[in-house]
Amino acid sequence: MRRQRSTKILATLGPSSSDEATITALFEAGADAFRLNFSHGDHADHKRRVKIIRALEKRMKRPIAIIADMQGPKLRIGAFKDGAVTLEEGQAFRLDLNEKPGDAKRVSLPHPEVFSAIKAGSDLLLNDGKLRLRVNKVGKRGADTEVIVGGELSDRKGVNLPDTILPLSALTTKDRRDLSFALTLGVDYIALSFVQRPEDVAEARKAIGGKAAVLAKIEKPSALERLDEIVDLSDAIMIARGDLGVELPVNEVPGLQKRIVRAARHAGKPVVVATQMLESMINAPVPTRAEVSDVATAVYDGADAVMLSAESAAGDYPLEAVETMSGIADQVQKDPLYRGIMDADHANPEATAADAITAAARQVAETIGATAIVTYTTSGSTTLRAARERPYAPILCLTPAIETARRLALVWGVHSVHTSDVASFSEMVRKACRIAEKEELATKGSRLVVTAGVPFGTPGSTNVLRIAWVGGQN
Repeated sequence: MRRQRSTKILATLGPSSSDEATITALFEAGADAFRLNFSHGDHADHKRRVKIIRALEKRMKRPIAIIADMQGPKLRIGAFKDGAVTLEEGQAFRLDLNEKPGDAKRVSLPHPEVFSAIKAGSDLLLNDGKLRLRVNKVGKRGADTEVIVGGELSDRKGVNLPDTILPLSALTTKDRRDLSFALTLGVDYIALSFVQRPEDVAEARKAIGGKAAVLAKIEKPSALERLDEIVDLSDAIMIARGDLGVELPVNEVPGLQKRIVRAARHAGKPVVVATQMLESMINAPVPTRAEVSDVATAVYDGADAVMLSAESAAGDYPLEAVETMSGIADQVQKDPLYRGIMDADHANPEATAADAITAAARQVAETIGATAIVTYTTSGSTTLRAARERPYAPILCLTPAIETARRLALVWGVHSVHTSDVASFSEMVRKACRIAEKEELATKGSRLVVTAGVPFGTPGSTNVLRIAWVGGQN
């Protein structure tokens, strides 16, 4: 089942999409990868979903990426004596470590690390940013604030600190348990929440120990200050627009989305645009025109994947949401303007043989009208370089490593095939021709551009380019 579009679809699984029939239907409708949200469900739920996906993968003979999304630290206030209060603009309100139920003057914030990090003038956002408090005075056990934006505040609402870096690990005790379990399931990516600095990614990478790729979620303003470093340390990036829109003015998010997509593309790292893409389809069978435009914008920007959250996990129309998203991506790719937009933002090749070969492969494929660019890779680096070029021709990735094939299922324009190893470049070229024909990427007489690193098995050593004729002597 080769997709005709280059942009991939990442669908979140949940109560609406946990049985074998629905997961199969989502894949057939266009889902290329599945997300397991460890903020919800128990380990048994996730294990059952992984088992279904891997059986589906075997049946369809197509690698499927699985992303395990860690919850990350969650800051919440305590409870109120009457369940809720209304805060008025300009009034005083205290947050403290006292576990006693709150009232209109104070409430518990059982996170001492917050009080050690905030300063006078810091802002705190409550209930998804609906209320804003400004710190006037802070001590070890509490902070006195002024209500800047008031409203109703009820039990255990979330707290965001947009201008404060907290002395917290991105991995909580729960996350470490979930991470360990997810790795036993053989997931392909660990999505890391609450990334504030590059050190958070390094810590997660150490905990993962190479058993999965690291996908850093950009959802904190502090992460934007060191974006290039975070991208460099990560294997993939997710733009978590919901949280960004809470901690930053919402009118800044579109520009930030483009900035993050560009940074990831230039680094050759897969980038996923996420959150509220088809939000209305949680309860409706068709999206709004604005949502269609939103998905299309991410595709025009060259994002590797677009993601469905509650739409596929808990909505009434999960299948329709995937079909709609796939249709939007298909239509954008047919737009005559699409290629011009894509070609306008190419990263300059680095001064390496591998980058030079990959850039040349794209140009050669375009010049000779090749039906595909074939990459042979063990680590995935050769294929990631090819995808960074955003070529006209689809990318056929051949790899003897199933883990690599699965991870590359999330990457723009890549059709990955798990195949047996080869002993020589000429054998690999012959295999490339056979598989390209079998996978309907070529017919007899078609030309392919083939790249690989020789000797095989050396990561990052792309150094050979060959033009091959399907059905001819190569």
